[in-house]
Amino acid sequence: MVQFRFMNLEIWKDAISLNDQFFDLADKIENAKQFRFAEQLRAASLSVSNNIAEGSGSFSTKDFANFLNIARRSVFETANICFVASRRNFIDENQLNQLLTNLDILSRKITNFRKTIIRAES
Repeated sequence: MVQFRFMNLEIWKDAISLNDQFFDLADKIENAKQFRFAEQLRAASLSVSNNIAEGSGSFSTKDFANFLNIARRSVFETANICFVASRRNFIDENQLNQLLTNLDILSRKITNFRKTIIRAES
C-alpha cells in the first residue's frame, strides 16, 4: 500500500479514530431527523484529519504549521458541537466528558507537534 507522510503521524491516527466516534454520533443524530446538525458534526470532525493530511503535503514548515492550526481550530468547533449535542440530549454527560477529553488530548498533541516542527525549522 502507498504510504503518505500523514499516515505515520500519531495526530492523524488519533483524528481518524475520533472521526469514527463522531460519524457514529452523527448517524444517531441524523436518525432523530437533525440532518444539518449531523452533517456539521461530520464536517467539523473530518476537517481535523483533513487539515493534518493536507498540511503534511506542504513544502514548507510554515505552511504545515498553518494547516495544523486550522486542524486545532476544528477540534474546538467539534467540541462546541458536542456541547450542543449534550444540550439537545443526543448524548449524556458521560459521553460528553469522554468526547471532550479525547478532543482535548488531540488538541494538545496537535499543539505540541506544531511546536516541534517549528523548532526543528529554526
